[in-house]
Amino acid sequence: MNGLAVAVDSNLLLLLVVGMTSRDYVEKHKRLKEFTIEDFDLLQEQLSVATEIVVTPNTLTETSNLIDHIADPARAKIYETLRTLVQSPGAAERYISSAAAVEYPELPRLGLTDCVLLDACSTGTPLLTVDLRLYLAAIGRGDKALNFNHLRDAR
Repeated sequence: MNGLAVAVDSNLLLLLVVGMTSRDYVEKHKRLKEFTIEDFDLLQEQLSVATEIVVTPNTLTETSNLIDHIADPARAKIYETLRTLVQSPGAAERYISSAAAVEYPELPRLGLTDCVLLDACSTGTPLLTVDLRLYLAAIGRGDKALNFNHLRDAR
């Protein structure tokens, strides 16, 4: 698929999947307390220009673990949306080995999943994140990154 690919962090991927399942779930999900329905709309707007959403096994695992912080039947519905998203042609799963990711000097500060995202965006794929440390690390490396909080503040 040609076009713009955008990597997203686990928190934004959770917001996307939960909001796609039901906008009402955004305010009910325990791990999305910092977000609003308007944030979900803003995220969708930002991702609407992307032809691919870049995910990694690490971000998918974290997102899956975060999904569990809501009761059924919402939980089951959100997992179904995650399944649909991952299997869609608009999702591009990239594998970066843990052995490569742990070589990043940012590991102690960011952790494995964020180092994998740094690797994913090192090839020119822009990163959309709500994590200030990850954003600063990506920008500091000369990679393309956008802090979602800057978009929220500008809104």
